[in-house]
Amino acid sequence: MGGGGGASERSDPLLPTKREGGEDDDAGASAFHEFSGASFAGAVFNLSTTIVGAGIMALPATMKVLGLVPGLVMIVLAALLTDASIELLVRFSRAVGARSYGAAMGDAFGWWGRRLLQVCVVINNVGVMIVYMIIIGDVLSGTTSGGEHHYGVLEGWFGVHWWNGRFFVLLVTTLCIFTPLACLKRIDSLSYTSTISVALAVVFVIITAGIAIVKLIGGQVPMPKLFPAVPDLASVWELFTAVPVLVTAYVCHYNVHPINNELKDSSQIKPIVHTSLTLCSTIYITTSFFGYLLFGESTLSDVLSNFDSNLGIPYSSVLNDAVRVSYAVHLMLVFPMIFHALRLNLDGLLFTSARPLSSDNRRFGIMTAVLLLVIFGSANFIPSIWDAFQFTGATAAVCIAFIFPAAITLRDPQGIAKKWDKILAVFMIVLAVVSNVVAVYSDAYKMFHKKSAPSKA
Repeated sequence: MGGGGGASERSDPLLPTKREGGEDDDAGASAFHEFSGASFAGAVFNLSTTIVGAGIMALPATMKVLGLVPGLVMIVLAALLTDASIELLVRFSRAVGARSYGAAMGDAFGWWGRRLLQVCVVINNVGVMIVYMIIIGDVLSGTTSGGEHHYGVLEGWFGVHWWNGRFFVLLVTTLCIFTPLACLKRIDSLSYTSTISVALAVVFVIITAGIAIVKLIGGQVPMPKLFPAVPDLASVWELFTAVPVLVTAYVCHYNVHPINNELKDSSQIKPIVHTSLTLCSTIYITTSFFGYLLFGESTLSDVLSNFDSNLGIPYSSVLNDAVRVSYAVHLMLVFPMIFHALRLNLDGLLFTSARPLSSDNRRFGIMTAVLLLVIFGSANFIPSIWDAFQFTGATAAVCIAFIFPAAITLRDPQGIAKKWDKILAVFMIVLAVVSNVVAVYSDAYKMFHKKSAPSKA
């Protein structure tokens, strides 16, 4: 009984779909006056942009841990598992007429299920966007760690000035890029910036591959490790630390319903998901392969840090800057896609019975401004917040991607789950829990080890 109420309570997308914006909602009607539905290509790029964020930079390091063969196989398996979890989510949503992830959770678990999903999306997305902003600041304005300052791209080009310091650069980025893009109400309006974002990820792959091939021809690249070396028990544990990176590499579930709601033909969502996952898998595989081939056992946990030194080829500094700038701009354009889902879910959490956010410009504006202010303030003044989000983010991401779709399948309120669906759901939950435990333990170990290291010196 509680499930039905949960589904009807707030199942609206951020904006009404195509022909639903009439009634007394002039803003909604005008927004959709010339909108006949999102295109296939636009939806593919929007979903792909949701997937390919900062996690791409951690993938080459997983090759160092797992070896090339198991590592690349795991990237493909993670994509297949993500595809299966999205398929379950879409199928069960359609069965109950749920037009949002929260509505599907509400139908299966009632009020608390919907709230739990919304809280997880808010925690995950706020954390992700703060991390993105910190990375953008690091890349453009530099960072200081252990008393040593690593120059940012702008500092390297123009020297150290007040106008290329972290605070001012992030302020200009927030006001001139994030704010205009965050004010777009329709997710399809971001399809052009999403296309550029994916193209910039491809630029990173092409540059990395080009450098690796040049060094390979010159005999400067050693044979990469194909399989992991496991000399002791500690090495076995290290293999597991690669699992969380791969398990959370394709999280995009919170944007599947908003994208689906705006499609000209909602039956296209399956091929859109397949195409997006294929595109992102290709980017992930080539990044992992060439990144590890290029840097070998020197590959850092964030491969972007490897592009902070001489690459041993002509125009090294130019290529380093090209990689870092393209990556920073890529993150700037991923930001509004993550922000869209954050605002939608926070609104559903705080204003359960209010009219749709699209028809209330005042609420839309205030929520957008407050969220941007919180993210900007946290990235500038609470850098240690990154540590906290390593724990909450790992938990929220696996819940959104695997635990919740699997839980809906096992609950099966409409009785449509097959035996294989339930076996797959149990596997997803076990994998997600193991992944999360490993991630939390690994992060805690690194954090405490880092804090205790200076006292030993």
